Amino acid sequence: MTRQQAELRLTALRAELQDHAHQYYVQDAPVISDAEYDRLFRELLCMEAQFPDLVTLDSPSQRVGGEPLAAFAEAIHTLPMLSLDNIFAAEELADFEERVRRRLKSTAQLTWTAEPKIDGLAVELRYENGFFVEGSTRGNGFVGENITANLRTVRNIPLRLLADGPLPERLAVRGEVYLSKKDFAALNQQRAGQDEPLFANPRNAAAGSLRQLDPKITAARPLSFFVYGVADPAALPCASLTELFPHLRSLGFPVNPLIKFCRSLAEAEEHYRHLQQIRHGLDYEIDGMVIKAASFAVQEELGSTARAPRWAVAWKFPAEEAEAVMSGVEYQVGRTGAITPVAVLEPMNIGGVVVRRAALHNQDEIQRKGLMIGDTVLVRRAGDVIPEVIRPLPERRTGQEQPIVFPKECPSCNNALHRPEGEAVTRCRNPRCPAQRLQRIIWFAGKSGLDIEGLGPKNVEKLAEAKLIEDIPDIFCL
Repeated sequence: MTRQQAELRLTALRAELQDHAHQYYVQDAPVISDAEYDRLFRELLCMEAQFPDLVTLDSPSQRVGGEPLAAFAEAIHTLPMLSLDNIFAAEELADFEERVRRRLKSTAQLTWTAEPKIDGLAVELRYENGFFVEGSTRGNGFVGENITANLRTVRNIPLRLLADGPLPERLAVRGEVYLSKKDFAALNQQRAGQDEPLFANPRNAAAGSLRQLDPKITAARPLSFFVYGVADPAALPCASLTELFPHLRSLGFPVNPLIKFCRSLAEAEEHYRHLQQIRHGLDYEIDGMVIKAASFAVQEELGSTARAPRWAVAWKFPAEEAEAVMSGVEYQVGRTGAITPVAVLEPMNIGGVVVRRAALHNQDEIQRKGLMIGDTVLVRRAGDVIPEVIRPLPERRTGQEQPIVFPKECPSCNNALHRPEGEAVTRCRNPRCPAQRLQRIIWFAGKSGLDIEGLGPKNVEKLAEAKLIEDIPDIFCL
């Protein structure tokens, strides 16, 4: 790439990233997936590293986040709330350690903390003489939004610190406000019943809840908080994070129980694998792990860049959201005759798995989300859950998209479909429907039925195609 080509690409990248940051941080309405934003941002960083003379003061690499909402008063951070640099592989963790040691000019053993990266909204809480006096969002890192009234409604944020001895005159702690998975699902169900737009994920739900101008609305949403640090470690009698977290817990702050103190980055990597395994069993979303040098003296010596500390890094999990073009819709017939629409997608990789199909649930969901064939859609896959289409990206439409027409006849037996009044599910009521019979056999032979070893869905389908079985009793005649 020539310098002129790089200049043109960097100009376009900065404009695109700034627009997405505004949509994400200010409007609470992201239009691309996290994975796509990370890809664009990493491209920017790589190009600026290759052409350092083209770095500009307004580049997203030189600042953190977006601007405060005009509806809230400004809150100035005493010390900047910086972002974190991201890594995505063990090799990048080794590079991070090498940079740290090169800057410290030391091979001495370092201690680290490995902390779950909560997928919520970062906030700062200010205390004076033990009393909570101000809370704010990160904003642009230097100036955030004053959301004190809303943060007071978060039940596990202490309004007064606990202490046996004297408290610091001023203390600013930082942490993450989040919404549990269960409460997120309940909130979206409530919003669907009121014909309100659904939140894309728990993080956006937490951000939207904290940015309500009416604190009563925030109070009705069961938000939670985990502390992850302080603005100025010198305000407390602690020399490291190893001492800080127990001290913060003693003051009444909730500390995540999955924080691990590590004597090497190999231990941190082991904890990363552990968090990856258990993440879907947690009641809150995590999207990676944050690794920090535990010693405050080491942190001070390493310092920070314009946007991120040099002593910490966020190791992100493989993306579980991605964008794809929905090329069509297929209709599956269940064992009870329920017709389920399934999106046909251009193949894509989500979390290491190639996805070609995603759930659309029912006709009402298709209409509520405003989906069309040909849409670029946001798809989510979490653990072993079937991937689902979250929403379309209307701004990507070309005018060639086609409406989705729900069938009036069963795709298997051509029997007229029926949707009972007041129900969301459309059904085929033909008891001899071949698709229903096949699904009944699969269910009967599976774990919910007799759990017949070697007779999974694929083998049932092969036996049916060979006309060796047509109904459940035929299994016992094989």
